[in-house]
Amino acid sequence: MDPLRGLGMPRIPGFGELLALLQTQTEALAQLPRTLADLNGTVRELTQATTSAKETIASAQRIAERLEDLVTELEEPVRALKPGLERVGRVLDDPAVDTVPDTLRRIHEDLMPLIAGLRQAQSRVGSVTDLLRRRPRDEDHDDGYGV
Repeated sequence: MDPLRGLGMPRIPGFGELLALLQTQTEALAQLPRTLADLNGTVRELTQATTSAKETIASAQRIAERLEDLVTELEEPVRALKPGLERVGRVLDDPAVDTVPDTLRRIHEDLMPLIAGLRQAQSRVGSVTDLLRRRPRDEDHDDGYGV
């Protein structure tokens, strides 16, 4: 038993404890090369990751610059389209636009038969005209009697 234990004085380790401490230290020193090799590998991987991140950031920066150039190039023409697009939007919002498909359908239904009839009539008139052109006139025929 240590007589100075309760007085707040540090305790002096015994020989067994000293040996245990030396053994622990020796084991830690024996593992130090492996630990350093692991640390070295980790540092290499970190360096590679940093290099890759740097290249990725540089690539992203180039892409961002190209996008900025494109946006700058397209910004003015797109802004110039705005008034026209707003006018088109107002026209398309007009309820009359909703009737366009029905109107077109009715025009198709009403006019297409009429157009087909006109084509038939034109074809018939063309046929009659062709017949009249090919038919000889009576004056052009000489029956041999001078009449």
